[in-house]
Amino acid sequence: MSTTRSKQSVPAPAPATTATTTLVIVAGALILSAAMGIRQTFGLFIGPFSFDRGLPVTLIAFAIALHNLVWGFAQPFAGAAADRYGSAPVVAFGASTFAAGLALSAIAPSGALLVIGMGLLVGIGVSCTTFGVVLPAVGRIASPHKRSVAMGLVSAGGSAGQVLMVPLVQGVRLHAGIATSLFVLAFLMLLIAPLGIVLDRRAQNSAAQAGFADTPPAPLREVLSQATRHRGYRLLTLGFFTCGFQLAFIATHLPEYLTLCHMPIGLGATALALIGLFNMAGSWACGWLGGRYRQHHVLGWLYLIRSATIAAFFALPKSPVSVVIFAAVMGLTWLGTVPLTSGLVAKVFGTRHLGSLFGLCFLSHQIGSFLGAWLGGLVFDLTGSYSLLWVATVAAGLIAALLHFPIDDTVVTTPALRSSGPAQA
Repeated sequence: MSTTRSKQSVPAPAPATTATTTLVIVAGALILSAAMGIRQTFGLFIGPFSFDRGLPVTLIAFAIALHNLVWGFAQPFAGAAADRYGSAPVVAFGASTFAAGLALSAIAPSGALLVIGMGLLVGIGVSCTTFGVVLPAVGRIASPHKRSVAMGLVSAGGSAGQVLMVPLVQGVRLHAGIATSLFVLAFLMLLIAPLGIVLDRRAQNSAAQAGFADTPPAPLREVLSQATRHRGYRLLTLGFFTCGFQLAFIATHLPEYLTLCHMPIGLGATALALIGLFNMAGSWACGWLGGRYRQHHVLGWLYLIRSATIAAFFALPKSPVSVVIFAAVMGLTWLGTVPLTSGLVAKVFGTRHLGSLFGLCFLSHQIGSFLGAWLGGLVFDLTGSYSLLWVATVAAGLIAALLHFPIDDTVVTTPALRSSGPAQA
């Protein structure tokens, strides 16, 4: 009976044109490229902040780690706001807040202001300009059988920022100092503020065609409560913790680790740029695989590959060649988890509340990011080595793989979660 009523009240979605979908993908990729590319450069500032401003590594790592934690806690609310009000105001607010945090970090004379700028303000800004706001807009406009590929393309395009931002920041910092490089990044964030209009207009038109306009959204508390009772959603959320833990530790501490290993100066920046370059191919490939195979199985294998790569890199002798190989393989598996995870949430629960549901799942990812970045600095200050954290990243990846393989990806039919209309696998 409920199925009949749903079919009568919700018109069939009109397919989006190729031009419309392309516009959304390009806009989403540019937003992600700026936001993700900028935050990926923070590891390059640990040494300069420590030597030039006399700040302890633990404090700098805490500021970087805090933005991950704030990002995680703010993401469900940013996603819910974009679900309800559209992407334009959320992206504009986030880009402005992100830029303010970078500017404050540029002039911060003390550790406390650095924590507020790079930790609190940047964290809020990132939550409004990255996956939890951009990917739901893409997921709503793409057809179900092309959704995973579209999300992979956006994530891949977003990786261009890492390729471009890391050498840009490295060059500006070496020639003009920390403050100038951070002001340049703040200006770039302000440039992407209007792009949310493209996501907003296109996503809302698609939502209206799909019948969202006739279906009032269920209360956020009810939606999240029902999702958290789903075993597969809980396993997915727990596994996503590992992704954040591994990526934040490597992105934040790899440059300093390579310095300790007596690698050439600048190799750390090169490695981060290579990770971004290969992530472009990896994100697209993971989206493509997610459209052809069960997404949680692809995720399980991805975590296994990551753990094997990290273990080999840590155990084997270091050389410029081994660093390049490590960066390339890690790049292929870097953000491929995001289109797979968001695509799996969309497959099981639909797209009506995707921003909220993926946002809550992403909170787990960011708790892992906080711990990966902060514990790296803490363990190094206490022991003078990163060895314990390298071992922890390997173990976490193995656990994540075990959590993902048994996930049930059956489409749910609960009204509050499926208010977007008939289930579409």
